[in-house]
Amino acid sequence: MMLFQPSSYFPIFGPEILCPHCHQPIAALTLTDTYLCQRHGAFEADPKTEELVHLQSSRRWRQWQEAWYRQHTHADGIRFEIHEELDRLHAQGLRATRILVAQRYRELLSGSLERTWGTEEGPRSWSEKRTRETTGERTNPRFRLYGLPVEFSTTEQRWTIINFELHKEPGTPNRERYFRIFDAE
Repeated sequence: MMLFQPSSYFPIFGPEILCPHCHQPIAALTLTDTYLCQRHGAFEADPKTEELVHLQSSRRWRQWQEAWYRQHTHADGIRFEIHEELDRLHAQGLRATRILVAQRYRELLSGSLERTWGTEEGPRSWSEKRTRETTGERTNPRFRLYGLPVEFSTTEQRWTIINFELHKEPGTPNRERYFRIFDAE
């Protein structure tokens, strides 16, 4: 007769996790791959992908060092998450100096990023940029989001899960622009 180990009674993340939305402890349902939050409903643990899936919205999270990171499929989602983190920094008396984004989001965000060209002095217009390209002059695009420089991550394992990091320092934002992006005019 084969005995089951108590660990096999629960989903892959164990008998209890923190809800990715409200960060409250939520229990696993025994003998299922499901966790149930009183406020946000059911989450299913996928043992193959090691993702947690919210059953009502199909949003997905992956875990890195005890924290949940949403896996975005639309540029608006990650931009909104970055904006929320900028607000949190401001409330803590800090300002961001640059944004480091996971390489896997480069294509997804490409249409949302401001671009500057060249090194010291880039082209002043798109036609000047096109002229530089056709004449072989090398241009290196630099990216910005909410007025902050954006760089993309290395291929370290953690960047397959986490979405971005904000480099920060004490003080208020140099530009208030990213705080007004969602305000109605």
